[in-house]
Amino acid sequence: MSRRARKIVFRVVLVLLVLLVGAVLYDLYIPRTTHLREFDAVEVARLETAMWRSYYEKQRLQLFNQLSETLRTQYHMPLVRSNQLAYYAANAAFTFKQGHGRGDYEKALPDLVKFYGGIRKMSDIPFEVDRVARLELEWWIIHRERARHAPEDLGRALAELQAAIYQIPVDRLMEHGQLRAEAMTIRDAKAESGGMKEEDWAKINELLRRSWGSLEKAVKL
Repeated sequence: MSRRARKIVFRVVLVLLVLLVGAVLYDLYIPRTTHLREFDAVEVARLETAMWRSYYEKQRLQLFNQLSETLRTQYHMPLVRSNQLAYYAANAAFTFKQGHGRGDYEKALPDLVKFYGGIRKMSDIPFEVDRVARLELEWWIIHRERARHAPEDLGRALAELQAAIYQIPVDRLMEHGQLRAEAMTIRDAKAESGGMKEEDWAKINELLRRSWGSLEKAVKL
């Protein structure tokens, strides 16, 4: 390759790098607003079912991709930011998964704060980041330590999380929480009694469709 050709290639590569860096910076720092009440409950349920499967099968990369897809398609986030926040959420999930007590579980909290902090920067609802992150972690702990809790505790914890995000009374969200908790209970019971089958995942997906459908109606009242 001649010296002149090398210079042309170098300039082309340099221009492409500048454009790429500019696109990333635009994605990360240009103000945007995402409307948290605008989501497709059926699609959120499908994605959550897939994420549960990835989590329990220890498929970290799959979970990351599904989280990123959820943020982009359901909460209208740009590519780079959706991937950044998906990384925080997936890392929190697997940090928690490896824990054996509250002290271990709370190691997931910094990533949950970053996750919800990133959502808050774009959100049209001014929720309190630290409180929402702690409520997210709390239902994880209640679910993990379900033998120590009354059956209704998980559903209420799930409802309290959404109440803090959407800033509406928790009683309006109890159906959402109870249906989502029921789906988790099926997963836990089946896993403990021999393993999940496709019909079990189908039942979970249906419960999650009803759960997110209930939430969709409640937040748009």
